[in-house]
Amino acid sequence: MTRYIIVCLFSGVLFGIIDGIINANPFAKKLFEVYKPLAKKSVNVPVGVFIDLFYGFAMGAIFLLTYSSLPGESGLTKGIVFALIVWFLRVVMNVASTWMTLDVPKKTLFYVLTTGLIEMVIIGIVYGIFLKPIM
Repeated sequence: MTRYIIVCLFSGVLFGIIDGIINANPFAKKLFEVYKPLAKKSVNVPVGVFIDLFYGFAMGAIFLLTYSSLPGESGLTKGIVFALIVWFLRVVMNVASTWMTLDVPKKTLFYVLTTGLIEMVIIGIVYGIFLKPIM
């Protein structure tokens, strides 16, 4: 249980750091200008930290619950497969919906797809290496 808590706290913090890098860099700011009319003027950092920590615990729990169903022999392989599943459900479906309903440049959508994949694979690797179900 201690390992689960530590890994999930770490992954939650990692979510926040990676999201900051993905969304606050100059290249991303230029790509995301399309959202400027809709974007909030400031971000509630404590709530954002809480949400990222919650994501870390929720995804860690889902990884452990699905562990035996994931293909692969090693935890690393299972973590990467889990990451690809989450990326599809979280990022690809969101980008597809955005593409169909909003006039957002394709390069912005491609950036979201690519950075989302990188983020999910990093998190999946962390889970795959450090989380194992109790037998």
